[in-house]
Amino acid sequence: MNRSLSLRSLFGVATSMAILLLFCVPVRAQWVKVPAAAIPRMPDGKPNLAAPAPRLPNGQPDLSGIWEPNGNRYVQNLAADLKPGDVPFQPWAKALADQRADGSHERENPDANCLPQGVPRIDAAPPPWKVVQTPGYVVIIYEAMNLWRQIFLDGRELAEDFTPSWMGYSIGKWDGDTLVVDTRGFNGKAWLDQPGKPSTDALHVIERFRRKDFGHMDIQITIDDPKAYTKPWTVTEEVHLLTNTELMEFICNENNLDVEHLPGNSIK
Repeated sequence: MNRSLSLRSLFGVATSMAILLLFCVPVRAQWVKVPAAAIPRMPDGKPNLAAPAPRLPNGQPDLSGIWEPNGNRYVQNLAADLKPGDVPFQPWAKALADQRADGSHERENPDANCLPQGVPRIDAAPPPWKVVQTPGYVVIIYEAMNLWRQIFLDGRELAEDFTPSWMGYSIGKWDGDTLVVDTRGFNGKAWLDQPGKPSTDALHVIERFRRKDFGHMDIQITIDDPKAYTKPWTVTEEVHLLTNTELMEFICNENNLDVEHLPGNSIK
């Protein structure tokens, strides 16, 4: 079953949410002779997702694997676990978020136009993503729109004359068993979630990846954007490991059939 075909409506139309069930379907039909993975198993042969988190020879947790959010809660509302009023909007940002939240501006949503979701929204998007971990860097490959990130662990710093980007520039370091990732250098065009919480070019995202056991990982996310919010604010998302699938090609423009029917002004 082609997951990418179901994505044509996902990021612009609420009625598409039922199609998200397709993401749970194993998609290994593209491969034969797949070697058995080193997955801890229970007596009945099912993956033991509660087994201890794997570690590399240097003792660091191994975050490698294909991960999927626990539902779509945070892509629909990044502040889903916060009380109303707990998001510290600047006045202009609150007014803009309220305008977008009524659904009348969906055509202006970058996702609806096959533009990148940005960080941290892409972590919460339904398609899975793959972590590739090395001593000097971590790569995250997102099925959503075939996007990717490099998280450098070698001590480099972002230059002052960087080119603004949708996904930002990420550096990381280990804090015990937690990978702390700082991402800056955004272009300020991304929505933080589907209702449209805004971001600016001052956005600084801090993610703390902690693999709790073999099959579960927490991502604590802090939004620090002084142009849009009066102070930093934090949420925690949960993701789980997929043991029977691989990433698939997702070319958004091939199946983007709904944007012309969405309310709002075109951004193209």
